[in-house]
Amino acid sequence: MKKIVIMVLILMGVLGIAGYWYWQGNPFSKEILKLEILGPSNASASNEITYTVKYKNNGDVRLEEPRLIFEFPEYTLLAEGDSRRIEIGPEELGDIYPGEEKTFQFKGRLLGKQGDMKIAKAMLSYTPKNLQARYESETTFSTIIDSVPLTFDFDLPSKVESGRDFDFSLNYFSSSDQPLTNLSIKIEYPEGFEFLNSNPSGIDKTEWEIPFLNRADGGRVEIKGKLLGGLKEYKIFKAIIGIWRDDEFIVLKEATRGTEITKPQLSVFQLINGQNNYIASPGDILHYEIFFRNISDEPFQDLFLAVSLDGIGFDYDTIKVDSGQFQKGDHSIMWDWRSVSKLKFLSRGEEGKVEFWVDLRGNWDNGGTLKTSVLVSEIKEEFETKVNSKLEIAQKADYNDEVFGNSGPNPPEVGQETTYTVVWQMNNSFNNVNNVRVKAVLPSSVKLTGKIFPESESSKFAYDSGSREVVWMISDVEKGASSSIAFQVALTPNSSQKNQTAVIINEAIISGEDQWTEVFVTNTSPLVKTNSAVK
Repeated sequence: MKKIVIMVLILMGVLGIAGYWYWQGNPFSKEILKLEILGPSNASASNEITYTVKYKNNGDVRLEEPRLIFEFPEYTLLAEGDSRRIEIGPEELGDIYPGEEKTFQFKGRLLGKQGDMKIAKAMLSYTPKNLQARYESETTFSTIIDSVPLTFDFDLPSKVESGRDFDFSLNYFSSSDQPLTNLSIKIEYPEGFEFLNSNPSGIDKTEWEIPFLNRADGGRVEIKGKLLGGLKEYKIFKAIIGIWRDDEFIVLKEATRGTEITKPQLSVFQLINGQNNYIASPGDILHYEIFFRNISDEPFQDLFLAVSLDGIGFDYDTIKVDSGQFQKGDHSIMWDWRSVSKLKFLSRGEEGKVEFWVDLRGNWDNGGTLKTSVLVSEIKEEFETKVNSKLEIAQKADYNDEVFGNSGPNPPEVGQETTYTVVWQMNNSFNNVNNVRVKAVLPSSVKLTGKIFPESESSKFAYDSGSREVVWMISDVEKGASSSIAFQVALTPNSSQKNQTAVIINEAIISGEDQWTEVFVTNTSPLVKTNSAVK
């Protein structure tokens, strides 16, 4: 009987302890405290955003000794002296009474490249009244970086010759509302690339520092090198721009561009007006030089050479030829070993030449193609002379416009700032053109204000503070396409400009790589001055 009593007492003690533990640890649910972070789901890198941390006591128990911790996402730019992890203690929060709600705001600038997800965290710990246990609620909030207000791109030719020096550049431009510091550009070269020099000089051959970059400021890194590779081999250049923080590199933008290796070695080739890749226009007078070179191990004797012309642009009545004969019926010209000494005997490595002249019709359709077929013995080569696309740029600068709304005296006055809206209109007629760029130099009395329209073009806009060159990197343009951009400039005339019209922007030059002709095409639009003399 005594044993039974003891066992009952022990069981009651265990149940009592378990009940006390349950009462201490389980009568309160942390779900009654609602903790959340409010903020933008999308943000532009380096632009300031605000996180709002909000909590509310939905229960009927007072929460004591609260402690709130907020953590900014990784790589957040903060005000000087601020920490990425912020802790607010009970002395500032006070007890959280039933039904009480409070909010706190935290400001920062996210860093990262487009598409990066940035996660903010909030944790709130507390002790419910009359309980010893401490509870903690936590939550997170995700923001996607949907844009980076930084232009960064290669200006690289689509084709280069193996082993020959060539130049390319990396252009950058900031449209961020915050100055950027401790920037660097890094580049990864393809196999076979030999670095020769750069402007400016870098830390080494692959990295360049940009200590400070204001809004509407930019520049370029120009690189000279040579590239070795097989014919038609494709080489990829990669580059990144980012910010150094605490010995860690934060990538903001990436750029990738490829170029194809060409290695033109022909046994027969032609020059038109002294050029390998001449682009014809109606009314041109064409001087053809046909070269033939022996690239075999044996000499050739008693050769003949024939050139056949094909194209509606040719005016066949104007053909002039020395030492050869023109056949009107099939539009061909013939030379033989009796009239050209190199056709009589051509040693290994030797080269000979024949030539002729022909006019193009004045009303010739620019969409056509000129063809020449050259036959030397059993060697036949065909050449096409293509027609460049008509890539045009028109620029104007107005004080009265509805894009930005300009300000300042008009006519302009010495020492006072007047803003103007510069508009560039690009038109492309015949062929697809890649890597289209528009460039113009701002006078010393003119600066950018940073306003650009439409905003979709701002990522293609750059400015080199050193050369004062404005660049619109339109990139690839299809035939028949047109586009425009407007940007605001501010003119502050100096005393030497008094009583004269002042230049607002110098000549605009448009250039690009014609995908049909495979050469650069350019055009210009004249400089623009103020309508009235400076007072």
